[in-house]
Amino acid sequence: MGATRYGHAEVDDAAARLAGRVWWDADADEYQASHGDFLGDAEFRWCPEGLVESEAGLLGEVAGRSVLEVGCGSASCSRWLADHGATPVALDISAGMLRHARLGARRTGTHVPLVQASADALPFADDSFDLACSAFGAIPFVADLDRVMREVARVLRPSARWVFAVTHPMRWIFPDDPGQAGLTVRQSYFDRAPYVEADDDGTPTYVEFHRTLGDFVRALEQAGLRLTDLVEPEWPAGHEREWGQWSPLRGRLFPGTAIFCCRTR
Repeated sequence: MGATRYGHAEVDDAAARLAGRVWWDADADEYQASHGDFLGDAEFRWCPEGLVESEAGLLGEVAGRSVLEVGCGSASCSRWLADHGATPVALDISAGMLRHARLGARRTGTHVPLVQASADALPFADDSFDLACSAFGAIPFVADLDRVMREVARVLRPSARWVFAVTHPMRWIFPDDPGQAGLTVRQSYFDRAPYVEADDDGTPTYVEFHRTLGDFVRALEQAGLRLTDLVEPEWPAGHEREWGQWSPLRGRLFPGTAIFCCRTR
């Protein structure tokens, strides 16, 4: 991606969108090669801890429901939803990731509508969906969390579920290291300046935003959403896979994922 500068800096909405699109377009092949076997072609896996929707049931009954997947990546979750009777639409900002979604559709024979757009500007009418979900998609890479939550609330019908998984906010204080070095606090939990990688000209090539648990709760409340549960999956016995900063060592000591379960009012 040509990054030569690394650190924390303020980034506006447009720069964050551009960085997200360019980064995931360039990284799509490597990401899928590294994680495609774990994610599956038509599986709904919430997080690196391995929690699957077929066991967790966080979405409730999906058959007959219209579902928006926000930040779908290769759309394996949407194909799982389609295979279980839902009518999903899979959205992602990256053409590279949507290309893998099309490849997954060819392999499985399960095709779902794909939409290229940003999570903070959903191209759908009000009250379009019965359910929305996101498994580590889009939310950490969008500058305006409040706008994302308002947009999701807008396109959902009354009493609809919105369930999304993100890196657990407490992970921000530790370095992204799956080993012993990843057990030492290096940064304030309250420092919300996003992590930025930039090229020689200072143009951001990768941006990831940090929000505290309180930030998420406030954003949900301000969007008219009601938090019904906060799931922090424990690291399962026998699960030895490392994925970036996620590892058995760290997973047995503190949570790596937060799954927010919400409803529209």
